[in-house]
Amino acid sequence: MEEKMGKNNTEFKVDKNIELMKFLMEKMPQNSRNSIKSMLTHKRVMVGEEVVSQYNYMLKEGQVVSIGKSRVHKQDLKGVTILYEDNDILVVEKDKGILSVATAKEKDNTAYTILKNYLKEVDPKNKIFVVHRLDRDTSGVMLFAKTPKAQDILQTNWNEMVKERTYVALVEGAMEKETDTIVSYIAENKAYVSYSTTNENEGKKAVSTYKVLKKNKNYSLVEVNIETGRKNQIRVHMQDIGHSVVGDKKYGATKNPIKRLGLHAHSIVFVHPITKEVFSFTSKIPNEFLSLFR
Repeated sequence: MEEKMGKNNTEFKVDKNIELMKFLMEKMPQNSRNSIKSMLTHKRVMVGEEVVSQYNYMLKEGQVVSIGKSRVHKQDLKGVTILYEDNDILVVEKDKGILSVATAKEKDNTAYTILKNYLKEVDPKNKIFVVHRLDRDTSGVMLFAKTPKAQDILQTNWNEMVKERTYVALVEGAMEKETDTIVSYIAENKAYVSYSTTNENEGKKAVSTYKVLKKNKNYSLVEVNIETGRKNQIRVHMQDIGHSVVGDKKYGATKNPIKRLGLHAHSIVFVHPITKEVFSFTSKIPNEFLSLFR
């Protein structure tokens, strides 16, 4: 067997005429039949320069079959776009206006439900597990688990597994400081509104570091790195320093020129819960955020 690693994939040289499914099962005995079917369905298999998804595709001696580390094409599921998928995890971009998980009022149009339905179409036994959440009106990168083991490892060791989480926030006013770190204890009142306190017994410690990317006299675009993931942390911290996130009436905003919340989960760097490989994914800054600085 001739196997070699490409930049982002594994390559196999075909040594006899054979059906693609049989060939992959021979070359990757560590993978289940369903796992290989999933690779084909998700368009991760290429023969030469062509993406092939038919199980019974006939290979010819001398051809090269490559397995992409991530899907060849982003898959858009109306509200959620899959960036990467393997047997253990899913990395997606969530659109604004989509809940992460169900609430009493909304059960169907959630990232969780969209992905659950997508996975069950591939194989009815497939499941999905929540690892963390984004607010309904926050867009950007999210991570889900496909097995209870992956979910448990990620949730139990979140601060060690997630090396970096960066958001981009569009905030009101021109920031005075180009960079700063905000530290407080965040608690929640009876109306489920988060707030900052200096009392460590009242809330949980929250640390946000920001740097200004662009600004004009009315708005600032800031990159925010969060060391902790408290509920509404960035929204509370921006209000604390007098620069509420655009469109965030709940936390003091008075303007909404982009007709949405000015918060986007820009990037995540994390350790894969099973393979221990370090992954990095970035979701581009929404155009409506940038439009105010042109």
